[in-house]
Amino acid sequence: MARLIDGFGRRFHYLRLSITEVCNFRCTYCLPDGYRKEGPLSFLDPQACERVVRAFADLGVSKVRLTGGEPSVRRDLSEIIARTAAVPGVDKVCVTTNGWNLDRQVTAWRDAGLTNLNVSIDSLDREAFRRITGHDRLAAVVGGLDRALARGVPSVKVNGVLLRDTTETGFDAFADFVRERPVAVRFIELMRTGDNADYFADQHVPGSTLTAWLEARGWSRRERAFDDGPAVEFAHPDHAGRIGLIAPYAPGFCDSCNRLRVTARGQLRLCLFGELGVDLRDLLEKDEPEALRARIVSALAGKPAGHRLHEANSGDTRQLAQYGG
Repeated sequence: MARLIDGFGRRFHYLRLSITEVCNFRCTYCLPDGYRKEGPLSFLDPQACERVVRAFADLGVSKVRLTGGEPSVRRDLSEIIARTAAVPGVDKVCVTTNGWNLDRQVTAWRDAGLTNLNVSIDSLDREAFRRITGHDRLAAVVGGLDRALARGVPSVKVNGVLLRDTTETGFDAFADFVRERPVAVRFIELMRTGDNADYFADQHVPGSTLTAWLEARGWSRRERAFDDGPAVEFAHPDHAGRIGLIAPYAPGFCDSCNRLRVTARGQLRLCLFGELGVDLRDLLEKDEPEALRARIVSALAGKPAGHRLHEANSGDTRQLAQYGG
């Protein structure tokens, strides 16, 4: 069986499958005006999602992340989790969520086979959270995260975008947050997209701001697992959890890329900040697994060595909800 290895020798174990472009938050860095429908919502149904996952699992992928938009806006999310978890070879089933429905739904997700959960929390200050997301729901989101821990989800992480408005004091709050909670908080360096150039210029903070803060306070770098995402994580003996950084502007960021993306409309994206993609939808609708695998393997020849964010070139990515971040 063929394996997913590109022209630069990178091996791909990790699939990010977007199941919707819809999001019910209005985050300042992504959808400040809220989600706006563009054309019919012809997103992959659960059966097509399963076919995507089976094809990638047959090619050596063992970790699948369901993302969006906000995946919990789909009423069939639990079914998609269950179908994904049942695919031979898949041992990690992950969901990234803004936490809107987490408290009510995480038990069902866990029962369906969820193993990894990422919750987006950009600030632990109630007013800052409301200002960034457009919703005063910080307490509900944190409550959902704590319920996930209580329900035994094996891996729970927090994602927060590194913003000028919330640095420094925000680091202190998150360090306190992980003192007793066994979760990893990862700050993501703000990325420029087609729609946020002015916001990026005002709010971008280099990832070195966080690493300097951590190292000055005795946090030490952890080794990465083979199927980890791009985060560099730090641990401290006085804290149950960890703090990490995803720094796409750092030198060599793309050298260890191990993930591919399929959009909610069935397009294979070789790079989040690339252009165009490879359509898989016709083969998904016909259920042609061999042809699907062949098209995926063939497409890897077009994967670039890295993104071009340093040149202020974000490809055709207008905002992160478009392709699942």
